[in-house]
Amino acid sequence: MRMRNAVEVLAIALLAGALAAGCGDDPAPGTTGGTASGTGSTASTGAASGVEGPRGSKDVPLEGEALRDFDWTAFFPPGDGWRAFRQELVFNNGAEPETLDPHVMTGVPEHTLALALFEGLTSHHPETLQALPGVAEWWEISDDGTVYTFHLRRDAKWSNGDPVTAEDFRWSWKRALDPATASQYAYQLYAVVNAQRFNAGETKDFAEVGCEAVDAHTFRVTLAAPTPYFLDLTSFETLMPVHRATVEEHGIAWTQPRNFVGNGPFVVSEWKPRDEIVMTPNPHYWNAGIVRLRTIRAKALDDMNTAYNEYLAGKLDWMKAIPQKRIDEVQQHPDYYVWPYLGSYFYRFNVTRKPFDDVRVRKAFNAAVDKDSLCRNTLKAGQIPATGFVPPGIHGYEGVTGHPYDPEGAKALLAEAGFPGGRGFPDVELLYNTSEAHQQVAEVISSMWREVLGINVKLRNMEWKVYLDDVDNLRYQIARAGWIGDYTDANTFMDMFVTDGGNNNTGWWDAQYDRHIAEAAQEQDPLARARLFAQAEEILCVDEMPILPIYYYVNQGLLRSRVKGLAENIRDLHPFQLIYIDGPAGK
Repeated sequence: MRMRNAVEVLAIALLAGALAAGCGDDPAPGTTGGTASGTGSTASTGAASGVEGPRGSKDVPLEGEALRDFDWTAFFPPGDGWRAFRQELVFNNGAEPETLDPHVMTGVPEHTLALALFEGLTSHHPETLQALPGVAEWWEISDDGTVYTFHLRRDAKWSNGDPVTAEDFRWSWKRALDPATASQYAYQLYAVVNAQRFNAGETKDFAEVGCEAVDAHTFRVTLAAPTPYFLDLTSFETLMPVHRATVEEHGIAWTQPRNFVGNGPFVVSEWKPRDEIVMTPNPHYWNAGIVRLRTIRAKALDDMNTAYNEYLAGKLDWMKAIPQKRIDEVQQHPDYYVWPYLGSYFYRFNVTRKPFDDVRVRKAFNAAVDKDSLCRNTLKAGQIPATGFVPPGIHGYEGVTGHPYDPEGAKALLAEAGFPGGRGFPDVELLYNTSEAHQQVAEVISSMWREVLGINVKLRNMEWKVYLDDVDNLRYQIARAGWIGDYTDANTFMDMFVTDGGNNNTGWWDAQYDRHIAEAAQEQDPLARARLFAQAEEILCVDEMPILPIYYYVNQGLLRSRVKGLAENIRDLHPFQLIYIDGPAGK
């Protein structure tokens, strides 16, 4: 098949309507559970009158100087009635953020805050998720799809008034790739020439990496091969710029309110640990004229029941998660919504520790879980039982079908591994981050393991930061996990599990799997590329099973009707500069 250049491939992806999805680990699945757009499995239900999407044009050029004419004010309806109301948004972010450093963050709570505090070369259309101008006012793409030239806007500034320059991006990408930074998401830059070699320490000369500050307002990026989702990546937090002087002066304390310098529409004004982060407008933001909110309060309530009570009391405007045990009640609330979401909920096995170094044990634990019953009787919001890892909704990729629920087969596998009826099986612990929804899922699944396998699994919950650290350092046996796609391509899910991948966190590796992923990165025939991903997913979810797929997400929450400018999309990505309040406070 004739290879399509990057622009053509990107156009196909955009027209397919299955665009980029969120970010990394998700701490609160009561908010989310999973069907991707277009699967027909979950109805999209908006809050009574609150989910009013932006009005901006969806017909945006893919490249060229015409991007300079994009009108952000078109996202707002005419009239200024909103001015009569206090412009404060209070929402529950679900967890205390691990960090506000965009090069180090990995979770959804952190990603949500990054959208307010930083801006990459591009932004996203809030409905279609198509790439829109960010710090880059416009860009050009070479005919072969490997060279991107970004033209930065001259009025882009940091929150301290310094200009945002091409050198800021060059230095920031160098920092993200520097092994000393230990960015788990450094691989998001591997499409760039020699980026992987620099991250691996194989070259110390960053001049060999394909990014260049041509002048103060021109940033040129050279890719190793055409990468159709590259524009999506340029809005991702790992590729966002940080203020060099601030980072170098304050070290890890640079994100504290007294030191913080960012380039997004908002800045950190106050950080009360385990309570809230307060953000206020950045007066130097290039598009400050459209920003309507005067205050954003991101609450760190990891107990969804507490958060729900706060919502009922009128203290929250937006809940991005719901208490799973009260789902029947929540679904009757007029502010309830459920939207498609591109993500997978699963358990990791630590294959470096017995007994999960034995694939028969891993397969037995999987076969003992009735995922249909879990989704139908416990989750109840249209989540899809998963036997593979890549969720539906990615254009051109069908995924694989893994092992079904098979209690008798599970018993046989466990007996074959030397533990008939669970006798002699060592003590096992399931780790999850603090969340009523995670607890409920863990309780249901552990009861299935007890009933089918005769094994009692101890449950252990931990605060988000500690949980992430334990998972990163393989201090667990089984661990809860969730992955939200970073862009619309099977690769965003599949490249997680390459050998020593920054988000692998299972201790598992497979040379053939690595080869399939590496070959897919170079393959230009979409059908051949999809076959390579399918072969890799077969290894992951059928042959080896270092993970236990459980379900595909949906996005559930509660949103006041007075909150405007927040639109449905499969990434749950909502630019805060477009959100505003148009209505009185109330329950």
